[in-house]
Amino acid sequence: MPQSNIEQKIRGHLANVQAYTPVDPPELLAQQAGIPESEIIKLNGNENPYGPSPAAADAVANVPLHIYPDPLQRKMRQALSEYTGADVPSIIAGAGSDELIDLLFRLFIEPGDRILDFDPTFAMYAFCARVAGGTVELIQRDELFDIDMDALRDSVDEKTKIIFVSSPNNPTGNLVNEQKVEELLDTGLVVVIDEAYYEFCNQTVANLVPKHDNLVVLRTMSKWAGLAGLRVGYGIMSPELVDHIIDIKSPYNVNVAAEAALLASLEDAPALLGNVAKIVSERDRLNAVLEDMPGITPWPSEGNFILCQLANSEEASRVYEALASRGIFVRNFGSERLQDTFRVAIGTPDQTDAFIAALKEILK
Repeated sequence: MPQSNIEQKIRGHLANVQAYTPVDPPELLAQQAGIPESEIIKLNGNENPYGPSPAAADAVANVPLHIYPDPLQRKMRQALSEYTGADVPSIIAGAGSDELIDLLFRLFIEPGDRILDFDPTFAMYAFCARVAGGTVELIQRDELFDIDMDALRDSVDEKTKIIFVSSPNNPTGNLVNEQKVEELLDTGLVVVIDEAYYEFCNQTVANLVPKHDNLVVLRTMSKWAGLAGLRVGYGIMSPELVDHIIDIKSPYNVNVAAEAALLASLEDAPALLGNVAKIVSERDRLNAVLEDMPGITPWPSEGNFILCQLANSEEASRVYEALASRGIFVRNFGSERLQDTFRVAIGTPDQTDAFIAALKEILK
């Protein structure tokens, strides 16, 4: 029997695909820093420092694990409708909003199709596009990290299918206004507005969905509800588009533990939104301290993180490594535009104090 060369059987565009760069788990970060896991301060994943609702943890503990979840997500979609005000037929849940991003590419993108994204932004859009065989064009944001509409219009051609916008934008923290979203929708392309950090700013364009069948709004339970480890998010879009996604998604895509946690979290939303208010207050406190600190510039943020700019890429790398050596982990980026920056998630007041003290010492 001739020897098989498995590499030759892999689809050409996936053989050497540029992968997404995730954050490492706490135990590995602790090992890298040479300190106990309980002592690290993990501010690199935009995770909720207060964790999930106790009701969500209780719900997960009592889930019947031997039963498949509802493939049509009836309870989740009804609860999300009550929480968001969107109609049930316009809502679909996913195993994280990442899954919904992937499903949108499966639905719309054929090899050679183009996707427009605005750099710097969340790297998952470009990653999913590459996996789908699409071509990604990164349109540079302006000096304030706002969308350049003229550059966008110049970039649209007959192969362009989807425009992605993160709002608040990760990692820069700024919003896209409704007028610009309307202009994007007027192109006739599918426009995906990722509102993963909606609860931290309370600004949305979901109200435009009934008027535009080419608008998709994505949200997640990872940030505000502290469910990042369970991977559950949702989308608001036209009922017709929801139906198409139901047709192509895995039947049991959101597992029973994630479903139970989502339902319990929405029941306990007032308490969770109280934690959001704490995070927003802590974000504003940290921003004020950073503004008065020589050698660093914080960018205004509407998310649960702040992008910090240093004098140059060498200084940014030095500060990043020095923080890590102290067990404080922030996020750096490979993007040329962000070489002189790092992003810090908002933690508890004690974590903020430790970060500030370490940063002052390092910059001094």
